Amino acid sequence: MVSGKLFHCRRNSWPPEEYINRTTLQLFDSDSASPPSQAWRRKLNTHASILKEFSVTFTEAIKVIRLGIRLWSYVREEASHGRKAPIDPFTRERCRPSASLGVPLGGMGSGSISRGFRGEFRHFQILPATCETSPVMANQFSIFISRDGGNKKYASVLSPGRHEGLGKHNDHGISSWGWNLSGQHSTYHALFPRTWTIYDGEPDPELKVSCRQISPFIPHNYRESSLPTAVFVYTIIWHLIIMVMD
Repeated sequence: MVSGKLFHCRRNSWPPEEYINRTTLQLFDSDSASPPSQAWRRKLNTHASILKEFSVTFTEAIKVIRLGIRLWSYVREEASHGRKAPIDPFTRERCRPSASLGVPLGGMGSGSISRGFRGEFRHFQILPATCETSPVMANQFSIFISRDGGNKKYASVLSPGRHEGLGKHNDHGISSWGWNLSGQHSTYHALFPRTWTIYDGEPDPELKVSCRQISPFIPHNYRESSLPTAVFVYTIIWHLIIMVMD
């Protein structure tokens, strides 16, 4: 005999209430700027872990040696014609892969630009077999706040921390931007093809900001789903006043 309940309801993974204040969720619901109940979520102050590499054993290498020789010959032949092979396991990537990517921008088959869950644009892949994994730190969203008739004003990049490449001689002054977002009260929510980034009281304690991202992915419409485009919509709440920008 089997005891217990025959049917049970599975608890939703990563409920939004564990990441965002319930009052903030209710405010954003009025403009559909609130993330859904089912989504992949991360706090912006979470550091992406480096993906672990693996190696094959001697026995496994013997089994695939013929495939390896054929693949090596193919890579060399493509290189002799000035082309890069789409699959090249013999060349190490310049940037070690990390678990930092979010939902990509762009339609199907048109290439993509990934946006990390911390807010950086990276993993540019427009041409086949060509991919730039390092983030381009000049591509950022910023917020400018002015109060008291302009006597108090400051700007902040909507991405936490100081990223790689900042402070070097070739950063073109990017290090002087306001990289003061901690990310402790900001969260990323992903449900393909959309994402929501909620800034709950930061960088300004009086503001609540929601950034919605969507790429074309229309069922039974491959033509428009292949458009290389994406839309960002910002909803800002200040003292119950709602402003929408895209």
